[in-house]
Amino acid sequence: MALPMVSLGSVIFHSLPIPQTSHVVPRFPCHCSLSSHPSSSHSLRLPWGRESPSARICASITDVSVDVAVEEKRLPKGETWSVHKFGGTCVGNSSRIKNVADIIINDDSERKFVVVSAMSKVTDMMYDLIDKARSRDESYVSALDAVLQKHSSTAYDLIAGEDLAAFLSQLHQDISDLKAMLQAIYIAGHATESFTEFVVGYGELWSAQMLSLVIKKQGIDCKWMDAREVLIVKPTRSDRVDPDYLESERRLEKWYSLNPSDVIVATGFIASTPQNIPTTLKRDGSDFSAAIMGALFKARQITIWTDVDGVYSADPRKVADAVILKTLSYQEAWEMSYFGANVLHPRTITPVIRYGIPIIIRNIFNLSSSGTMICHPSIIGDEDKLISKSYVKGFATIDNVALVNVEGTGMAGVPGTASAIFSAVKEVGANVIMISQASSEHSVCFAVPEKEVKAVAEVLQSLFHGALDAGRLSQVAIHPNCSILAAVGQKMASTPGVSATLFEALAKANINVRAVAQGCSEYNITVVVKREDSIKALRAVHSRFYLSRTTIAMGIIGPGLIGSTLIDQLNDQAAVLKDELNIDLRVMGIMGSKLMLLDDDKGINLEKWRELREEKGEVANLEKFVQIVHGNHFIPNSVLVDCTADSVIASNYEGWLCKGIHVITPNKKANSGPLDEYLRLRALQRQSYTHYFYEATVGAGLPIISTLRGLLETGDRILQIEGIFSGTLSYIFNNFKDGRLFSEVVAEARDAGYTEPDPRDDLSGTDVARKVIILARESGLKLELSDIPVENLVPEPLRGSASAQEFMQQLPKFDQELAEKLKDAESGGEVLRYVGVVDVRNSKGVVELRRYKKDDPFAQVSGSDNMIAFTTRRYKTQPLIVRGPGAGAQVTAAGIFSDILRLASYLGAPS
Repeated sequence: MALPMVSLGSVIFHSLPIPQTSHVVPRFPCHCSLSSHPSSSHSLRLPWGRESPSARICASITDVSVDVAVEEKRLPKGETWSVHKFGGTCVGNSSRIKNVADIIINDDSERKFVVVSAMSKVTDMMYDLIDKARSRDESYVSALDAVLQKHSSTAYDLIAGEDLAAFLSQLHQDISDLKAMLQAIYIAGHATESFTEFVVGYGELWSAQMLSLVIKKQGIDCKWMDAREVLIVKPTRSDRVDPDYLESERRLEKWYSLNPSDVIVATGFIASTPQNIPTTLKRDGSDFSAAIMGALFKARQITIWTDVDGVYSADPRKVADAVILKTLSYQEAWEMSYFGANVLHPRTITPVIRYGIPIIIRNIFNLSSSGTMICHPSIIGDEDKLISKSYVKGFATIDNVALVNVEGTGMAGVPGTASAIFSAVKEVGANVIMISQASSEHSVCFAVPEKEVKAVAEVLQSLFHGALDAGRLSQVAIHPNCSILAAVGQKMASTPGVSATLFEALAKANINVRAVAQGCSEYNITVVVKREDSIKALRAVHSRFYLSRTTIAMGIIGPGLIGSTLIDQLNDQAAVLKDELNIDLRVMGIMGSKLMLLDDDKGINLEKWRELREEKGEVANLEKFVQIVHGNHFIPNSVLVDCTADSVIASNYEGWLCKGIHVITPNKKANSGPLDEYLRLRALQRQSYTHYFYEATVGAGLPIISTLRGLLETGDRILQIEGIFSGTLSYIFNNFKDGRLFSEVVAEARDAGYTEPDPRDDLSGTDVARKVIILARESGLKLELSDIPVENLVPEPLRGSASAQEFMQQLPKFDQELAEKLKDAESGGEVLRYVGVVDVRNSKGVVELRRYKKDDPFAQVSGSDNMIAFTTRRYKTQPLIVRGPGAGAQVTAAGIFSDILRLASYLGAPS
């Protein structure tokens, strides 16, 4: 009879069919055993027509003994069987193999079928042997010795006596066979794919034999199976095979009838073709083996043992807050694995769906973790209560893809255009990962791996050359450097708002979506983003759906009194923010007028920032500073906090907001500057998800801006805003009484630290005027700062004083004017207060010194408190009053901190 052949260049290997006699018992496989025995019937013939003096090759897959008869036993199927699969990491060394044996022995299932991979790194070592021999690198000999040493030393650790001797004898025979085969490859300089797959399967044979012997050593009847005797697959292309279930089932029943046992250890990854030629199951073949065998046995469950606790909601290397999913439906697992999640190969799920066999992913190094169960949705129930509320189970990404867009008005309504496109793509062997087509049929957009896009572009340009020249097609455009982000969840189907939430999260992170695809089954929503935004996008959507930490990269400009106080507050609250509020604030940069401190990784140690600035500080450079804070593509959100009073810094706000950088500031210069600049900033707020918060510009830590907006947003109408807006001037006029001199009180306020270094900055009223103009604009008035009349408390002759010291020395000469005003007010039972007023009804504002009756709320203010009264349509007879500390670094920094927390609440998941 004709024997199937494996060709190795001009060297021909004949392979014998698997013996099907019912009266034989397999022992150790001969696996293409080389022998110099004269009775060997199939010899290794060298190119020049002579037999090798040292070897003959026999590719019979089983070594059989014909003198032992076994009563055939029928294969039991169903719930009594549990299937376990252990990957290379699980059997990486002798101690781990012992651990695997313990797990199998302690499993209380009635019957157990175990699938094992080769020991860790062995498959790579076997491929390396082929590569070295094929490239005529003589080091394949020493590399083969390393393979022998790895397995022999492991065997010595695990087994003893006759079992050890038998295994080592077979191991040395296998190594001798391999050496001869590799020598043939070395001579020919070539090895076919079939021959390569035959060679790399040795690792599974050795690991399966050793594990079975370890279990047997514990007094348990255990057989080992060379899966090539049972598992038959039909190659469909170079990277895919399809199981022949009928033939595999027939051979399994025959194998079991000769080798009945309640514990079977089988090789993963390897199989045979219908012609009995050894092959492999390709990528993730051991998982696939376990699934096929589970289906053949109709097992109760399949456990895939690995080195992680289960399937995560996202790649934990990219999203630190990813959570273990307790359950996944088959469809969810398939979708996530297709889109690159480290779950299972999509084909692994296919064999078990028919019988509804659950697959459990467990961590062999953490037996306390229950892992992830992949099963029918009906089994899942309410196990994942937290996750079921979010409707999205997990997220996965595929990097290094390119978008291809075929566009033109001539495509609309023309049958066969899409077919022609994808037929051409198929011709060049490219893999289409996703497709997006508008209902207008004006364009077809699809994603392919970036390494394949050049060939795709060339074939499409050639195919549509005429249509492009004639104008029926406008372009075949390529968009490289993209990534695919997929959101997966069975409960997404028919749930309103999931897509909106996803896109809102991306928009808040300032991430542009280049293409979208969603099937009608709604198991996944797929978007294409720039590759550099991939991790940022993944973290943004995961944070939104999973209530995980909202991570914000922050840059602080101006570490003066207010800025340094803010930094200290952030440091004090860091643990609370992370543990209780799920906010991870990372200060990536601190910049002063001369020096800046940067850290583009995990953020600056805020406890030691002053020392670090002295040690590692560099010359301040605003452009570089912004680049470092915003340029971290692993953090989805970035904010710049401007704690200065610098108009130059404020002039950058618009550009920062356009880049997607949020801005928080107590700096009044931007909002009280030119009206058109203010209006542009407000327009940016309304038109994008980039936030600009400035609560501390008016009332330090008091909620003035938010109160005003709350009134307006709820439909109230502002009539007037009147207030003591300066903590400094509040202190001065609260203490300017009972005959005290004005200059004396100013000096006292300066010594107490209430005033600016130059008190004229407070007494001029300009700061109050800026706050008035901010509130006027927030109320809808279009006023410039020059439109606000200001009563300047600095005597005109002293406004040009050379220094603050000179001003203070001359101020007593001008006490008389204010003393007379105070006396006149007190004689009428009134007090003096320096206030700002926004008269909305008359579209004007004013800053001036006013008199109030002693029973008026403004007369009751004490210390350095601010007080703002809102007279509105609702609060007309009794104004709404906000009162509290309005000056000092602590309260101003607290106001900024409050804005930071408000930003985090906007960016993160809803409470």
